[in-house]
Amino acid sequence: MQTAKQATKQIIDHVSDQATWDDIMYELYVKQKIEKGLSAIEEGRVISNEDAKKRLLGNDG
Repeated sequence: MQTAKQATKQIIDHVSDQATWDDIMYELYVKQKIEKGLSAIEEGRVISNEDAKKRLLGNDG
């Protein structure tokens, strides 16, 4: 797995030369959220789609 520094360098190398600070920060934010999600999956911290629907709707369906 990449270090945060390595991932940041990779993102910076792949964004457009016209990228703004906001563009770069957004890319870093998305990368961080994806890695957290993948980590949660590996650790088994997931729920089924049906349970997610129940939570979001606040009822049984």
